[in-house]
Amino acid sequence: MEEEAVRWNIKVSKETDLTLRTFLGARGMKKGDLSKFIEDAVRWRVFQRTVEDIKARNADADPDEIQRIVDEAVGEVRAQGRARSKVKPDAPGQTLQGRPLGQPDQKARQGRGHAPARASLS
Repeated sequence: MEEEAVRWNIKVSKETDLTLRTFLGARGMKKGDLSKFIEDAVRWRVFQRTVEDIKARNADADPDEIQRIVDEAVGEVRAQGRARSKVKPDAPGQTLQGRPLGQPDQKARQGRGHAPARASLS
């Protein structure tokens, strides 16, 4: 789903206009790509400024404390991901689809001209 676009009226110097249009044209970009380029540049600049602000705000922070906070947050996210995907295989050495590990499923094998795989649980 595409976001609704808004129209901007901006002013830039003739030099900037020519430089940007030459840059875009050299890369085979069309007229509509100017808007995409500007949007990408704005997003990048906002992100860059946000990072600079965060770095300045944390300049006096203890690096070990920051690392501890990051490690804790990463651990929580990983634990949540593991909890959501905790589904046990059918049997030892089997995948969730009940075939031996390393065996492609029947549809994949048939699609490549192979006979269907026969899985044994012994």
